[in-house]
Amino acid sequence: MFYSTEHTLFEQQKHIDDFFTQQVTKQHLATPSGNLYYGYAIPTQAHTAIVISSGRIEGLDKYRELIWELYNNNYAVFIADHQGQGRSYRALKNPHKGFVNVFSDYANDLAIFDSTIIAQHWQGKKVMLGHSMGGAIAFNFLTQFDNNYSGVFLSAPMFDIYTKGTPKPIAKLVAKIACFIGLNKSYALGQGNYKPETFAQNTLTSSEVRYQLFRQIYQQEPSVQLGGVTYGWLNAAFKFIKDAPNSTLPIPLFIASAQLDTVVDNKAQQNITHLQKNAILETFSDAKHELLFEQDSIRKAVLTRFYEFCDSVTST
Repeated sequence: MFYSTEHTLFEQQKHIDDFFTQQVTKQHLATPSGNLYYGYAIPTQAHTAIVISSGRIEGLDKYRELIWELYNNNYAVFIADHQGQGRSYRALKNPHKGFVNVFSDYANDLAIFDSTIIAQHWQGKKVMLGHSMGGAIAFNFLTQFDNNYSGVFLSAPMFDIYTKGTPKPIAKLVAKIACFIGLNKSYALGQGNYKPETFAQNTLTSSEVRYQLFRQIYQQEPSVQLGGVTYGWLNAAFKFIKDAPNSTLPIPLFIASAQLDTVVDNKAQQNITHLQKNAILETFSDAKHELLFEQDSIRKAVLTRFYEFCDSVTST
């Protein structure tokens, strides 16, 4: 397998950018709520399609390195920016506000993307790759919609979140009350517009190279920037978190858990794993939240398990 490395990443940027420009087809998909931005790339010898469900504030632009790497390993890749982020439609006047009416809206969009764009361009084996919020969306989609996926690999999935200094029961109650009194489109306490943290302050990754490239892309493309969450998003997320343990996946599941995660709660990942018929959880030592953007030693271990998982599942 080909693995991209931190050491060569800066000098490879021209190749990655050229690939992103020339090989990745990028368009908008009309949905009842708005236009979703998506991209796909299919190598000539493709044997499996990977459908990426990205995390909060993420999108197609951030995943350039991974898409390029998967393509070089003969995987077809499909990815759509979730509503309210990336280059997809944003429902609020302030585009920095993270908002969704109900969490299942994300899965509804994914279902449209799957049944139209992906179905049109790929009929073979498919594996879902979801990160963080995108992992929760992937799980929601796969448990609520008929589909023909062979397996799902979740990186640090959002089955629960840390509420930092606020006790979780209080955070849930405040979000619920705020929505009840009409503040669903207001920033939650302590949240605001996009403001990049320094690498030293970041809680996402220990790879300075990948972190700086991520922030550089967002600096160059202000339209993809996203700030904090609204009470509406928070309330919708808490409702999903409450209901998730009642759902069962009909396909194999692999959960990659980050040992040092301070964004999502790893205990919830363990609980979900125990409730599934065919699930594996593996914790990656010394890893922060963004396993797919971590330093090489961690990222390579995660992707090695991902490739092994893809090989182990069979076409439906």
